Amino acid sequence: MTFVSVMWSVWGLTVLVMAVMFLYRSRLTKDEADQIFLDDSFKSEQTAQQAIAEKVKRFQPLIRVSEIVAAVATLFVIGYYVNDIINQFK
Repeated sequence: MTFVSVMWSVWGLTVLVMAVMFLYRSRLTKDEADQIFLDDSFKSEQTAQQAIAEKVKRFQPLIRVSEIVAAVATLFVIGYYVNDIINQFK
């Protein structure tokens, strides 16, 4: 396996992991309400919303890490090809 195919495989894997994390977060927040109910009869609704918000809050650092890793991998791929172009003109 050549270096380029390994590089593209690693990049594709990092982007795939990031996409899966975004999909999971959107699946979590799908049921989150956009309104706050002030009536006492909606206490269970509020606790469910708080549980969803807590899950998203715990998951957010993992999404940040996957974004950073995907960005670094993308910059590496771009840098590799820029370096290749520069070396071809020498």
